[in-house]
Amino acid sequence: MGRFSLVLVWSVSLCLCLYPYYASAQLSRNHYAKTCPNVESIVREAVRKKFQQTFVTVPATLRLFFHDCFVQGCDASVMIQSTPNNKAEKDHPDNLSLAGDGFDTVIKAKEAVDSVPQCKNKVSCADILALATRDVIALAGGPSYAVELGRFDGLVSKASNVNGRLPSPDSNLNQLNSLFASNGLTQTDMIALSGAHTVGFSHCSRFANRIYNFSPQSPVDPTLDKQYATELQSMCPRNVDPRIAINMDPTTPRAFDNAYYKNLLQGKGLFSSDQVLFTDPRSKSAVNAFASNSNTFNANFIAAITKLGRVGIKNAKNGNIRTRCDVLG
Repeated sequence: MGRFSLVLVWSVSLCLCLYPYYASAQLSRNHYAKTCPNVESIVREAVRKKFQQTFVTVPATLRLFFHDCFVQGCDASVMIQSTPNNKAEKDHPDNLSLAGDGFDTVIKAKEAVDSVPQCKNKVSCADILALATRDVIALAGGPSYAVELGRFDGLVSKASNVNGRLPSPDSNLNQLNSLFASNGLTQTDMIALSGAHTVGFSHCSRFANRIYNFSPQSPVDPTLDKQYATELQSMCPRNVDPRIAINMDPTTPRAFDNAYYKNLLQGKGLFSSDQVLFTDPRSKSAVNAFASNSNTFNANFIAAITKLGRVGIKNAKNGNIRTRCDVLG
């Protein structure tokens, strides 16, 4: 499993939260072979229908999976609706930008699965989210891959659990590496997963400091391509409507491809946390490799998202299979 994983094994007594990374033995590609043999085709068809309604289905579902796994593992806890007695993960400020289409995709897929008598209440929301993530990537022209299944849904969803668990748009390489390492992911995994920014959008407020208030010496971040910065300023004037959204990838925003890395080579990373992958010499070579060869990127992305899908998974002792994806119990 590599040097880093060995370090985690020996460190488990220091941080019990790392233990779930080794629970992946319960996952298998044929987990539902007897209980719901057609689960993958059922989910794929539901996702396809949602995709036909809006392309936002792609980045929304992808972000939902990342935000779920990074907080307390891949257990669909991000799906839970808040109640008067509990402010859930989805209502944490860092999750308020999650598009509703991602939640709707999983809910619709869950309904489709449960409409099959043999499958009713047999498939977890966490597994449906993992499958839907694979399917939206493929629908956007990205690679398809085998998804490991067998996750149970989490029993807890608290907004306070999100604190400090998600990357910010201005994270530097050390911060990114630390955050991903806390989830058992390497720097190469982090760079590959960052490639998900090849689809999707961001609101102007998330990067306005780069084009107006970067520093007293340079109002515009000098790592930004000048023409790109001017374009961003025209799309995001100082008093812009906060609902205005800008494509993360200015070249092929509706294709899951390696253009994200090609953009970084040109100074066209939308967030500081994107552009730093190229400006920092420690990560630059991986960016160059992914930019020059889409197959290399795809292979590394598949490896990384498979590892991500193993983070903090629940079993029958600390999880369940929800009847509704947005309600605990």
